[in-house]
Amino acid sequence: MNVISDIICDTPEPHEDVIEKVRETMPDDDTLYELADLFKMFGDSTRMKILFVLMESEMCVCDIAELLSISQSAISHQLRVLKQAKLISSRREGKNIICFLADDHVRSIIDQGLSHVLE
Repeated sequence: MNVISDIICDTPEPHEDVIEKVRETMPDDDTLYELADLFKMFGDSTRMKILFVLMESEMCVCDIAELLSISQSAISHQLRVLKQAKLISSRREGKNIICFLADDHVRSIIDQGLSHVLE
């Protein structure tokens, strides 16, 4: 059987009541674009590794680079991207920059994604 035919209605008549219910609750386009951009942040394996590291412990840039065997400049670049997306935060401790997850929402997103992948 053709896979495409499996997802096409036999009678293409819209169900107006369902459409209206969903239309009332659907976020506006700007919000959906922001959400899509957020999920793009999770589309890079290096960023995912960094986020997993920071789920376990706050870490300085040099420790993240050492743990992941990636240059500090590459880690720093990805940390900037994650910080702009508000997924991580950082603070200075002496000569070190300590990075950590921005909030529990980030942990929840990753936990949910991992649970889904491992099903």
